[in-house]
Amino acid sequence: MDEHSAAVAAYWDAAAASFDDGPDHGLHAGHTRRAWQRRLETWIPGGPADVLDAGCGTGSLSLLLARSGHRVTGVDLAPRMIEQARRKLAAARLRARFLLGDAAAPPTGGERFDAILARHLLWTLPDPPGALRAWAGRLRPGGRLVLVEGLWPQPEQPAVRYAGGAAPLPWHDGIGAADLAAAVRPLAAHVHVEPLSGDADLWGGPVDDERYALVATVPDA
Repeated sequence: MDEHSAAVAAYWDAAAASFDDGPDHGLHAGHTRRAWQRRLETWIPGGPADVLDAGCGTGSLSLLLARSGHRVTGVDLAPRMIEQARRKLAAARLRARFLLGDAAAPPTGGERFDAILARHLLWTLPDPPGALRAWAGRLRPGGRLVLVEGLWPQPEQPAVRYAGGAAPLPWHDGIGAADLAAAVRPLAAHVHVEPLSGDADLWGGPVDDERYALVATVPDA
């Protein structure tokens, strides 16, 4: 693990204990959990699918995917996030595989997936376009790339403070739907953007920034 990756892992390890306090992270409220479940059911192909949850954090969405019968692999760089995800799935008596590693280059070898999900991850990556290409290459023909993203308010501290002095990240303020669609379109046969800002149940309350899901289907061959 290089210096940048070690700093990022330490940053999220420190956040792991309180990460699920966020209503859209822990999904403790029934209406929030159900709102995410409904959305996932429309984004992920029907029937049991092989799904990679890239940057899975504490595994809240992995749990919902497993509950729907999907075969889930979660990847995260932070050991404490992975530990919480494993405990969460075990407590729910659900099965999923969780791997420690870089979500932008998941340690899954030559495996291919029916869908790859990444929520609020791109802003943390040093090379988001490279990650998009890597994920598209790990999908089976006709597979789906599901990106839940947005444009975030400016933090009080400069982005360089993230991960203990890591270099400023190219999408540290998030990315708008039009710009992300333009980045994904060369990799996909079809791109659909679904606005999410107006669904307060997803976030535990109203939000006034841009939030959306981009669902891209890669070519069949």
